[in-house]
Amino acid sequence: MSTNTVDAGLLSKMFLAGAKNLEAKKEWINELNVFPVPDGDTGTNMTLTIMSAAKEVAALNVVSMDTLAKAISSGSLRGARGNSGVILSQLFRGFCKAIRDQKEITVEGMSIAFQKAVETAYKAVMKPKEGTILTVARGGADKAIELLEENPQIDMESFLSEVLAYADEVLTRTPEMLPVLKEAGVVDSGGQGLMQILKGAFDAFLGKEVDYEIETAPETQAQAVSGTAQAEAEIKFGYCTEFIIMLEKEYTPETELSFKAFLESIGDSIVVVSDDDIVKVHVHTNDPGLAIQRALTYGSLTKMKIDNMREEHHEKLIKEADRQAAAKKEAEQKEKEMPRKEVGFISVSVGAGIGGIFRDLGADCLIEGGQTMNPSTEDMLNAIAKVNADTIFIFPNNKNIILAANQAQALTKDKKVIVIPTKTVPQGITALINYVPEKTPEENETVMCEEIRQVRTGQLTYAVRDTHIDDKTIHEGDIMGVGDHGILAVGKEIYDTALETVRQMMDEDAELISVYYGEEMKEEDAQTLGEKLAELYPDCDVEVNPGGQPIYYYIISVE
Repeated sequence: MSTNTVDAGLLSKMFLAGAKNLEAKKEWINELNVFPVPDGDTGTNMTLTIMSAAKEVAALNVVSMDTLAKAISSGSLRGARGNSGVILSQLFRGFCKAIRDQKEITVEGMSIAFQKAVETAYKAVMKPKEGTILTVARGGADKAIELLEENPQIDMESFLSEVLAYADEVLTRTPEMLPVLKEAGVVDSGGQGLMQILKGAFDAFLGKEVDYEIETAPETQAQAVSGTAQAEAEIKFGYCTEFIIMLEKEYTPETELSFKAFLESIGDSIVVVSDDDIVKVHVHTNDPGLAIQRALTYGSLTKMKIDNMREEHHEKLIKEADRQAAAKKEAEQKEKEMPRKEVGFISVSVGAGIGGIFRDLGADCLIEGGQTMNPSTEDMLNAIAKVNADTIFIFPNNKNIILAANQAQALTKDKKVIVIPTKTVPQGITALINYVPEKTPEENETVMCEEIRQVRTGQLTYAVRDTHIDDKTIHEGDIMGVGDHGILAVGKEIYDTALETVRQMMDEDAELISVYYGEEMKEEDAQTLGEKLAELYPDCDVEVNPGGQPIYYYIISVE
């Protein structure tokens, strides 16, 4: 590579190439998840995070280091999903802080940016754990320092190549740092995701052929009409043409093949159906006259209908834009009319039953998500904006969503946001139940945090692959009871595995067992399980509730 610096144009290409490489490998990265659950989503979360930023980068009219840094930092921060996505956004944030005022990034500047990225990401995690994406990032940053100390004149290509090689080496050592990775026989999925971004970026630096095309974000209300011309341009053939030929001349199978071939030469969406003495024709074309002229050679025409699809599409877009604008105005009006509250509640929820429970307990806003799709920081910020309250409590209800909630908290300036670190739905329900209006927000925060520590949760699902973890051999299709800190039970039947999962969670202080059955479970089966638990643990109250959650047959809590 001839260049020894990286300017904004090249960095933009490197970033987009890294995003595309991660997107291509996301399913492979998902499969590196330690627990063989069907919602292993590290690759998905990291991809959604970086793609949020990539769309902003791709939309830049003027690419300078400053505009690029803002697009990457803002886009990834707001789009961050899951712990891996939040950490990735913080790596980008730190990197962008170091390069935003530069016209070109030198080798030394790149080294400083790597260090700033790692420093920022480590600060964002309360208890950093080694053997993760953080370790891989730090390995690369440390190698950058070492290379510069050994050879201050090192060229950019050699520098980046050696940094990547060492970071990759650190990734291979992550199983030695985290026993759970070693037992499962995988490297850290977040670290692997980071490496795919860096490798894609390096390919772009080397000038390799890379697809930089990034799909733009969905249209907003304001963009709907302005995008009409582009949308119309995507309609290749503008006239929907239909008619019936009343045959007056010989119409053989060979004649029909010839007619279809002609129609294909002038349009698409072709349907030609012969029935005795008539032929029904449908074609999308830019010149209906040509289709009509050819058809007239076979007979007379009737039931003729020609529609301008571009005009129809235009009208549809305008109506949709008007509808969305009216809906937005109505929502804004309702928010204005809603009296300001002292305290509001936001809960992450999945399933109609669980959502109904949170609503009944006073949740003002539900964010759909949880195990199957971690909501982004942007989702959190939108929910915060909707709740007209001075203080807002957020219940993430998933350990992989807490960092995104914390990030939204840090980005909110006009309201006080308190994140209760609930890791499961039952913890969120317990926290909300224990809210006392007469207490201050700080007092409620203390009580809620104490109470959720008393809740133990087991979640029943199926294994998506063979593995060995927590001293348990698991085969694809097995039923697993996943607890707060590992696999509690493995079996072939849902009912038996559920009973064993509860047995593993029980202790002498247990007073309440709550069962939330998923969308795939029948109410009578859930009631049978509840009755058996009441029989086995007569000193405990047992509650059975419809949860409606996907993927997880049962969510069961003991407290």
